[in-house]
Amino acid sequence: MNKQEALKRIEVQKETLISLTGWAVYVYIEELIKSLDEPEKVKIPQFVAEIIEYYKKQNATLYDALREKNFNKKYNDWLLNEQGAYDKVARAWLFGYEVEKEKRYLVRVKGICGNHATLNREKHSNKWLFSDREENLLYGTHHTRKELEDADFGWVFDCEGVEIEEVEK
Repeated sequence: MNKQEALKRIEVQKETLISLTGWAVYVYIEELIKSLDEPEKVKIPQFVAEIIEYYKKQNATLYDALREKNFNKKYNDWLLNEQGAYDKVARAWLFGYEVEKEKRYLVRVKGICGNHATLNREKHSNKWLFSDREENLLYGTHHTRKELEDADFGWVFDCEGVEIEEVEK
């Protein structure tokens, strides 16, 4: 039984508890249950969440989800390099999770003056161009690594002529 189920059962029996034991005991029991710790949801990357959801939909086990590392290089690298990764997957499987926000980047060509140095993606056509750094309804200027790699711009992370700025979104 989790915290919410316990509170619901006490609420259903509230009148009985009050008549038998008095208001102070009811309040004490209610406060005691409210103070119970619920497991915190862990934060995991989107690709890990997708693996967990896939295996849960297949009615598979946590063990099956952890074995995915044998077939998925990105997942394997994450499990090997992320501190407490196996624990995070297990806790996410059992108690739920939150997906980490992906880092976003502003990509600028060094040495270009004016409003045409920033990599933009035209939102409606998904075409790429260099223009202003301000995001608006037509153009996106804050990109995830995956978006850049999918559009064959992964090289910008290794190019000395390009300035990468991590941005908040």
